[in-house]
Amino acid sequence: MSTVAALAHTPEPPYYAVIFTSLRREGDHGYAAMADRMVELGSRMEGFLGIESTRDTNGLGITVSYWRDEGSILAWKRNAEHAKAQKAGGEIWYESYTVRIAKVERAYTGP
Repeated sequence: MSTVAALAHTPEPPYYAVIFTSLRREGDHGYAAMADRMVELGSRMEGFLGIESTRDTNGLGITVSYWRDEGSILAWKRNAEHAKAQKAGGEIWYESYTVRIAKVERAYTGP
């Protein structure tokens, strides 16, 4: 997955964060193209607020996507193309992953 090179510009809370932590398997196997496509597709979904993502050289990655509400998160999860990518992730790309959904109640920026 390409590292997103900027911080997401989110509105004043409350809003939601989907935290996707993963450990990749060796090799690309079409992963980079699919990851880029998911960012493109997700960013067009109703309720999408932004995304931040990084992956280290050992394959550990963290992607946080921000959403207006839980309904928007559910619509993204149910998106047919996203569901196809999720299935491939479990079968091809990820050794393991965890998804956490959190409500953001406070946010601070700096400096």
